[in-house]
Amino acid sequence: MAQVTLRTVAKSYGATQVLHGIDIDIADGEFVVLVGPSGCGKSTLLRMVAGLETISGGAVEIGGRVVNDLEPKDRDIAMVFQNYALYPHMTVAANMGLSLEHRGGGKAEIAERVKWAADILGLSALLDRYPRQLSGGQRQRVAMGRAIVRNPQVFLFDEPLSNLDAKLRVVMRGEIKGLHQRLGVTTLYVTHDQIEAMTMADKIVVMNAGRVEQIGAPLDLYDRPANLFVAGFIGSPAMNFIEGRVTQEGFVADGATLPLPQGTAPADRAVYGIRPEHLALAETGIAAEVLLVEPMGSETQVTMNVGAHQLIGVFRERLKAQPGEIIHLQADLANLHLFAADGTRIN
Repeated sequence: MAQVTLRTVAKSYGATQVLHGIDIDIADGEFVVLVGPSGCGKSTLLRMVAGLETISGGAVEIGGRVVNDLEPKDRDIAMVFQNYALYPHMTVAANMGLSLEHRGGGKAEIAERVKWAADILGLSALLDRYPRQLSGGQRQRVAMGRAIVRNPQVFLFDEPLSNLDAKLRVVMRGEIKGLHQRLGVTTLYVTHDQIEAMTMADKIVVMNAGRVEQIGAPLDLYDRPANLFVAGFIGSPAMNFIEGRVTQEGFVADGATLPLPQGTAPADRAVYGIRPEHLALAETGIAAEVLLVEPMGSETQVTMNVGAHQLIGVFRERLKAQPGEIIHLQADLANLHLFAADGTRIN
């Protein structure tokens, strides 16, 4: 196990810079998730840590050692890829033990390590099968097994669940998190799925266009996003945003006036942010025209117009309103987010 430190790490392809001075500290044993939209640079950054991409600037340290010029095999890391990368002509046991074989491990040692990893991952009954005989989830467990038999200092995961169906992704999320809790190995995990990030991470790094937008614990990012990008990316359904201005009477937007906490400083241009789950049904309050009602079982999701703005609310009640009806809402002002015109947080 080891600490991983990224210091002003940059990446360019010719004249095009894709990573702009990334600084991240990953503590020994920490599970850190890089999250962001496709093309933001998160997989490129992971591959630079692994040694699969050259570093254009800055330094990558693993266990206090700068590894910029080291080959991947010399960095003491193990990587799990999106496409599993299993050899189809080799059994599960052979796939899992291959890296140890390349390092000169003896047959008895390899068999012992493979058995240990197979027991942890529930693969003991599958060791003689071939990848084509396995389900997607089983193949992903084999890929994880191949990584853990090496007992590396750092695990790197590159969107390992993106090829699985929704139900299996939930199961595998729990398995990967449980594996981390059992082994305690420093882990850097890449995903575009913010739910994966929220449920698995000790710390989340939100990236956008080759830059870090915010770093923090999952609930810190949820409760106090630093800017509009983080606020809109973290949380599902996404936060509602309304453009307007802060006055003494409230937040004035096109066709609506919304409540504000007492003492909010006036602003000519601002963005009012409220999460769907922080709107509640009320007898009086903000008037909203119902557009769409989606019963979800334990809750109801409602799309509605407030003035000229479309909002989504998520309510525990089973609302029977029809499109065109007027309902009233109350905003939880303790969970209100205000942003300046440039997107930075102001409350």
